[in-house]
Amino acid sequence: MTALPPGAWTVLLTAAALLVGLLIGRRSRPPPPMVADAPLPPPPRHDIVSIEALVDPALVVEGFIAVAANAGARRIFGDRISGSDLQLTLRHPLVLDTVAEAAVPGGRAQREVVGLGNAVGAWMVYAVNAGGGHVLVLFDDITQARMTERMRVDFVANASHELRTPLATLSGFIETLQGPAAEDAPARTRFLDIMQKEAQRMSRLIDDLLSLSRIEIDKHVRPSAQLQLRGIVAEVGKTLAMRFESDQRRLEIHEAPDLPPVIADRDQMLQVLHNLVSNALKYGRTGTTVTVTVAPEPAAAGQPASVRVTIADAGDGIPAEHLPRLTERFYRVDSQRSRKMGGTGLGLAIVKHIVERHRGRLEIESRLGEGTKVSVLVPQAPAPAASARTSISSAKGGVTEVQQ
Repeated sequence: MTALPPGAWTVLLTAAALLVGLLIGRRSRPPPPMVADAPLPPPPRHDIVSIEALVDPALVVEGFIAVAANAGARRIFGDRISGSDLQLTLRHPLVLDTVAEAAVPGGRAQREVVGLGNAVGAWMVYAVNAGGGHVLVLFDDITQARMTERMRVDFVANASHELRTPLATLSGFIETLQGPAAEDAPARTRFLDIMQKEAQRMSRLIDDLLSLSRIEIDKHVRPSAQLQLRGIVAEVGKTLAMRFESDQRRLEIHEAPDLPPVIADRDQMLQVLHNLVSNALKYGRTGTTVTVTVAPEPAAAGQPASVRVTIADAGDGIPAEHLPRLTERFYRVDSQRSRKMGGTGLGLAIVKHIVERHRGRLEIESRLGEGTKVSVLVPQAPAPAASARTSISSAKGGVTEVQQ
């Protein structure tokens, strides 16, 4: 059972005390004088007034009858919850047990339950005796907290598995080299080559895990520096030029003239573009071109003016059902192919978190048989600074930069 957060019982007891005072005040107030042939006004519902001030769904229960429900409770359980028997409307044993435990004088109880009314999720149910036969019941939605906890557990499990695999491979080859292959020079050379690749894979995974951790620490601190994406795109192109040449593929960079500066962290934007261009290189077909387009994006539909960087490959494309999950940690469309190409399963997750830190947007679209297009939109700096334009036009290393 999850412990009640500090101060929560104080809030509940204060609300209960207020409710008791209002109920007692309502009951002790002398009735208005009878007027012949005049309809009696309905008694004021102070219990409803008091719980309506609560943000979380709340009920006032007498026995198992919900004598009052606030807007939050009506939204979750429906308008008919007021005046209903919880044994018939909720039919949730844990909720009923919580109410029953709090019904005794001075009673209070709490439980975590899953699935209430029309809502499917995790809830903490708090109940406290409000006196006068009434129990105040408060529902706290903890669905997001449980999802985050589950993601953390899954992340640790996946990370352990990804690290265990190369370690097991290394361990196996070490045992072989110490035994049967100790005097077999060709086998030793082949095994050492495999061991080196597995060690490099493990090193990349550790680097990505550390990188993701650092990004998440700074996620809520927006970068403040102004920079030009033009130079970063060109640097990525030069870094990957040899890989494009050896894989018989071509990288083309198209940049709009007079690109406005953006608010960004240079190292992180370099990492974003490197990851995306590397992915396009990995999954593009031999002999095809990876195109990087950089252009300003005007403000629209509540979105700020940005600079859009689009990386397009001519690969096999990605099935539509996989697109929403591409930025999940360790999610792979084709696990075997990804590992063979040296992927860690964290590249797009890192991209997503960096883009979120920059208050930007990440768009992914793909067509089977045609390829994939990934766009990163980075907000423009509010006061663009003038900067000198440089241009590079070279086919060396399979890289071409074009000024439009």
